[in-house]
Amino acid sequence: MARNSPAPHVLVVDDEALIRWSVAETLSDRGYDVVESGDGAAARLAVRDATTTFDVVLLDFRLPDSEDLGLLASLRKASPDTRIILMTAFGTPEVVRGALELGAYRVVSKPFEMQDVANLVAEAAAAR
Repeated sequence: MARNSPAPHVLVVDDEALIRWSVAETLSDRGYDVVESGDGAAARLAVRDATTTFDVVLLDFRLPDSEDLGLLASLRKASPDTRIILMTAFGTPEVVRGALELGAYRVVSKPFEMQDVANLVAEAAAAR
């Protein structure tokens, strides 16, 4: 990250508070501006109401109010320049293919190493 450039703006969407917190803390420690959402409705509002477009969204596949790729499609439409990384413990070939066809930057399987996710976020933000 270049000095004097704004910190990448990242949205972490996961209904598991510990995962959400762990990812947010890891990214904050790397200098990212992180917003957290616990469900799809909050994620939609965060994207809609953001004063700065998110550079990257880390999106859990299964949320209390979203169990398909509809939320991914909705976020891509609302913020087409944002890189979306789908996180899932249910990464069937159909889910992975569907996510990539909808424009997901990557699909990562849970559980994952925080360092790997942080590196992927850095890559996604740089590719934006």
